[in-house]
Amino acid sequence: MQDLLGYDKMMERAIRGVVREALAVAASRGLPGAHHFYITFKTQAPGVMLPDHLQAKYPEEMTVVLEHQFWDLEIAEDAFSVTLSFNNKPARLTVPFAAITTFADPSVQFGLQFKQGEPEGSQATALKTATVAEPPKVQAKVAGAPGEVVTLDSFRKK
Repeated sequence: MQDLLGYDKMMERAIRGVVREALAVAASRGLPGAHHFYITFKTQAPGVMLPDHLQAKYPEEMTVVLEHQFWDLEIAEDAFSVTLSFNNKPARLTVPFAAITTFADPSVQFGLQFKQGEPEGSQATALKTATVAEPPKVQAKVAGAPGEVVTLDSFRKK
């Protein structure tokens, strides 16, 4: 039977709403306790705005960590913007929620992985299903300096 109600789109909005709400809490009150976020997104997705040097370094996908050093986190209805430090230089990023492929908060063993689908309407990536996934096993010290971009591939089970 055909889904005439559009449950897949309802799920997309609901699950991506979890990411939006978590970021909104961080924007308004800061990250409480040991909470921190790993956010992986498609850098070529519509609406993603990165400085040219980051776009060149991460032509397909990028992971950012929001933990100690991030500034001016702003949440809109369909995207978030944040300033991060890369090699001690500030860079402003804007990421639509539709571009996110993974969201994890390892402090509480929480993770969401979004399966990207074919373009639909104005969105280049549409969520077909979302699953609560086990976030990567993160050691106490991960990849160098705070605010540094790391890849989750090294933490994923193979």
